[in-house]
Amino acid sequence: MSRNIKLIWDFRGPVAAKTAEHHEIHLKEYIAIEKLDVNITGFEIQGEMQAIAFMVVTDENMIQVRDALKPHRGELFE
Repeated sequence: MSRNIKLIWDFRGPVAAKTAEHHEIHLKEYIAIEKLDVNITGFEIQGEMQAIAFMVVTDENMIQVRDALKPHRGELFE
């Protein structure tokens, strides 16, 4: 059984929310270009000066995406 992994990019500062929202667009473009079987992306505002963008991948895709896009961190996704 394959695990789902949430790859996370952190953004801080007064434009963190807009940057995370824009980064999600690039994540979706990468998914389309690479023809990945991934459909969970998003961004979350975590405070006035902090936001994240994320993509959920399987174990099989994790290393490829990690090496290409350099997320800041990752965690198991339920």
